[in-house]
Amino acid sequence: MRSEGGPATGMGRGIYLKLIAIGGVIVALDQITKQIALDALTRGPIDLIPGVLTLRLTFNSGGAFGVLQGFPTFFLVVTLIVLASIFLWVGRLEDESMLIPLGLVLGGGAGNVVDRVWRDFDGKVVDFVDLHVWPVFNLADSAITLGVLSILVLSIRLQRGAQGEPAA
Repeated sequence: MRSEGGPATGMGRGIYLKLIAIGGVIVALDQITKQIALDALTRGPIDLIPGVLTLRLTFNSGGAFGVLQGFPTFFLVVTLIVLASIFLWVGRLEDESMLIPLGLVLGGGAGNVVDRVWRDFDGKVVDFVDLHVWPVFNLADSAITLGVLSILVLSIRLQRGAQGEPAA
């Protein structure tokens, strides 16, 4: 009988369930907040903190921060490749320190895929948080950004730890 852990890790299939659970929570929260924005902001923006934080309904056909507008299919394909890569990466994890950041990226990417595929906005993503000094974004974008930054920090810490240096 085979143990839960595969040859590359001792974590087994349970790690995939945890990844999907983290990603699923992000997708659900993202879609709920986008629907609230669609329902509440069709009559115009709402200033929560004037000049600092406005809820403003926009539709982004590009990538993060509005990069490469007009290429929603390109971003759909790239996102699907990234999501598949996350599943491959998780299968090789030696510990779970990267699991939450990878789940954030997975959930954020999947949340935006839902918009591009199932919402009727010609492949555009619903954005609604406007900080006035940053492009308008959504919860999925926040999860992706936080996940990627966490992966970078954890990677540096893990690399330093492997080299015997004190973790910063």
